[in-house]
Amino acid sequence: MTETKQLIHKSLRIEYFSTAWMFFEFVVGFYSGLKAGSILLIAFGLDSFLEIISGSTLIWRLKKEANGHEQAEIAAAERRSSLIVGIILLLLAVYVVAVSIFNLMTRQAADRSLSGIAIAIASVILMPILTINKRRLGKALQSDALIEDGMCNITCAYMAGTVLVGAILTAWLGWWWADSVAALVLVYFIASEGWESVQTGLGHDD
Repeated sequence: MTETKQLIHKSLRIEYFSTAWMFFEFVVGFYSGLKAGSILLIAFGLDSFLEIISGSTLIWRLKKEANGHEQAEIAAAERRSSLIVGIILLLLAVYVVAVSIFNLMTRQAADRSLSGIAIAIASVILMPILTINKRRLGKALQSDALIEDGMCNITCAYMAGTVLVGAILTAWLGWWWADSVAALVLVYFIASEGWESVQTGLGHDD
């Protein structure tokens, strides 16, 4: 097996693990958010679902490269996927803003969610590790897509940190507004990631 093939297989393994974790993160985050009435956790879970789409696309791309398919075909599919994910992220940002403002106006507070706090802690620890490995493999393969996917994991770590702060303030200090305010902070990360994905999909990142 050539060195490039080995790098591709390593990249596929880390993407399989990353996508599986994002599925777990989506299920726990989204369910915990619905149960606790936390817009912050719901948004975190939905973003994890979008990361599943992104990771699945990259797995498909790496498999194509491993099988020697044309780079033009792979690049076109990546751009379409980036555009779709970017638009959904921007819509998610609008949703988070609208619900957060409504909750602040009506003084709606989220309930305690220990499972939400636990998944956020795990993500804060795990995401930087995935980022470092994806960036290393991406540079070795000269794959911008793999490097960018690693940066998505860093965004996920920032989001998990925001979730953690909001959940702790709401659960232990009784600050009814903390979940909604932290969700508004989260919008920055969601919208930034969405805008970058849209630009990539439209081919404005060259």
